[in-house]
Amino acid sequence: MAEYLIANQIQEVLEITGDPPQDMRWKIYPTTSIDVIRKFKAEIPGIKVYAGIDQYRESMRKEADYIKRKIQAGADGFFTQPFFDLRLMEIYTEILQGQEVYWGISPVTSEKSLHYWETKNNVVFPASFQPNLEWNIAFARQALDFTRQTQANIYFMPIRTNVDQYLQGIFADK
Repeated sequence: MAEYLIANQIQEVLEITGDPPQDMRWKIYPTTSIDVIRKFKAEIPGIKVYAGIDQYRESMRKEADYIKRKIQAGADGFFTQPFFDLRLMEIYTEILQGQEVYWGISPVTSEKSLHYWETKNNVVFPASFQPNLEWNIAFARQALDFTRQTQANIYFMPIRTNVDQYLQGIFADK
C-alpha cells in the first residue's frame, strides 16, 4: 500500500476500524488501529494519519485511553463518530485538547434510524432530541458554532436525508 500512496502523492489517510462483515466472507486480520498507525508512520515518513474516535464504543475512560495510545502511535488528528449532544462534545474537547479534530454530525430523522443508532452504536440521545430534520438542522448549526468557537473542524454525514435541504438549512442565514 505504501508504494501506491507514494506514487499517487497521497499525503493524508484516515484509519478506521470497521465492523466485522455480516457474512464473514472476508478474511479478518488481528490488527489494531494502533498497529496500522505505526505501520503508516514507519513506512511513509511525513504522511498525515487521522484516526477514528467512537465515543459510544465502550466507556468514556476506555475511549480516552485509546485516544492517548493512538496519539503515542503517531496519529496526527481525529475524526469522530457523529455527535448528537454538545455537552458530550465539550467533554471530548477537553480529552482531545491540542489535537486536530473533525467533529462528525449526522441527521437522524426517523424512528427506525433512531433505533439503529441506539441499538447498534450505543448512542444515548439528549432528552430534547427529536428525529426530524428541524431538530437535526438546529443541532448541526449549534455544532458548527461550537467548532468555530473552539477553532476545530466539522464534517456532515447526511444519511438517508435530502442533502440539499439539510445543508441549506445548516448554512442559511440566521
